Amino acid sequence: MTTEYRALVCQMLESQAYREMMAANLLGHSLKHVPDLRNKQSVAHDLIEELEHYESTVELYQELTGRDIGEVIGEKLSRVPYPESWMELAMAQFLYDRAGEFHLREYKNCSFAPYAKAVTKILEEEEEHEGFGETVITQFCAEPSNRAAAQKLLDKWLPVALLSFGRPGTDGNRKAIEMGLKTRDSGEVMQDFLDDIKPTMRACGLRFPASGSMGIEFAKGVDLSL
Repeated sequence: MTTEYRALVCQMLESQAYREMMAANLLGHSLKHVPDLRNKQSVAHDLIEELEHYESTVELYQELTGRDIGEVIGEKLSRVPYPESWMELAMAQFLYDRAGEFHLREYKNCSFAPYAKAVTKILEEEEEHEGFGETVITQFCAEPSNRAAAQKLLDKWLPVALLSFGRPGTDGNRKAIEMGLKTRDSGEVMQDFLDDIKPTMRACGLRFPASGSMGIEFAKGVDLSL
């Protein structure tokens, strides 16, 4: 393992740990907003899984560096917003969970085998979460008078979700692809995610915020049309 390869692996693990702990924090904070026992149990189950995913990432990072990954990601986590309603949790899950899934798919055949193994397990478990946020948001937006409120939540959480992909077109992207750590540039993966949420957005009467308003670096030619 070269110094450059190790540095890229560490960066991947730091990003993964951030996403998993952020997801756990979102669920834990939002449990008080969940309206019924069945959904509370489902959220609690998902929370435990996110912590288990975080733990596996911590162990890989510790083996590589001897450091506590929590010290590396702590400041970044402190800047994350938290849902303040059941509907906001649904929007966060619809966008953030799905973005994480698209991001992770690129690492299923990662040349760093321990990470590829961890990613495969995470993706299998995340499949059980899929659809919760989309279902709640779609039901909410079936009443046209609710769509303005849903749009405000999308405007807030879409940029948070897009941060999962990182900056497109960087040297780090190129080197990671060359070394077999990932398969495609972040911009391509981000576009796949955006295309995937478009049918639900159309059904709900939602629109993308202006690209310049999101504070996200998009790949040239990104398609935000509906």
